[in-house]
Amino acid sequence: MSESAEILSPARRGPKSLFSGRRPLPAHITVYLFVIVPFLALVAAVPVAWGWGLTWLDVALAVGWYVVTCLGATVGYHRYFTHGSFKAHRPLRLGLAVAGSLAVQGPILHWVADHRRHHAFADKEGDPHSPWLFGTSPAALVRGFWHAHLGWILDRNLTNQERFAPDLLADRDMRVMHKLFGPLTIVTLIAPAVMGGLISWSWLGALTAFFWAGLVRVTLLHHVTWSVNSVCHMIGERPFATRDKATNFWPLAVLSMGEAWHNLHHADPTQARHGVRRGEVDISARVIWLFEKFGWAYDAKWPDPERLGRIARFTTVP
Repeated sequence: MSESAEILSPARRGPKSLFSGRRPLPAHITVYLFVIVPFLALVAAVPVAWGWGLTWLDVALAVGWYVVTCLGATVGYHRYFTHGSFKAHRPLRLGLAVAGSLAVQGPILHWVADHRRHHAFADKEGDPHSPWLFGTSPAALVRGFWHAHLGWILDRNLTNQERFAPDLLADRDMRVMHKLFGPLTIVTLIAPAVMGGLISWSWLGALTAFFWAGLVRVTLLHHVTWSVNSVCHMIGERPFATRDKATNFWPLAVLSMGEAWHNLHHADPTQARHGVRRGEVDISARVIWLFEKFGWAYDAKWPDPERLGRIARFTTVP
């Protein structure tokens, strides 16, 4: 059966299928809640900040939690677990799985399977979040942007983990981490509130920390990550040769911790560093470099100038 036929028949099961089942209704309702509630918090953020309820403590907690959880997604879920850009000793491996789970982007087995499927079918039928699946007319691109940015998350079909993440399925630690996603989601929202309350020694400090370092931080991270799926397949530079439309979009480089250098990533997915040209800030790559220096990680796949030269389309790589 062809790949496209599999997409049209998602009920089909087995190791070759794109899908392995459907998300249970209670879990699916939870997905909607974790998309809608933090977004409403972000909408409320401007009037709240204007009138009351934003302190330097809230800013510090939000930034700190954002950095840790964003790196959990970029260094952990993405570069390590999905692409094997470096190797990690067990304590770091577990720490990265926890930090990635705290980003509230889904349990680790779902996330990795979805992303590997994205690379297998990038910008073609079978890609879970390509903005180019509906055509190139203005209306089709609007629909495609919505699908790539958020719509795909609301699909109940689950990517086949046996096909796309058999290594993690075989890892007992990762099966446990997958099951701990729910409790860790509670932690990522409640812990900032506890910290804010204890540091300020007030219930108001706990409430504002929950709002800013919990809800607003989660939704900002969500939309930065989703923008890599949508914006970074539609707008930006393409200095390296790829089979798809992945681009580099520099305005998102810092907020995404280097993930917005998406064109190089699709040209050479296992690289530990995505921002390889002069001036391309890649915070995630620097963190991996530090992990190696501390002896927590090893065998990172750093860019090879000769390899970069072969895949460059129209620029000279320094």
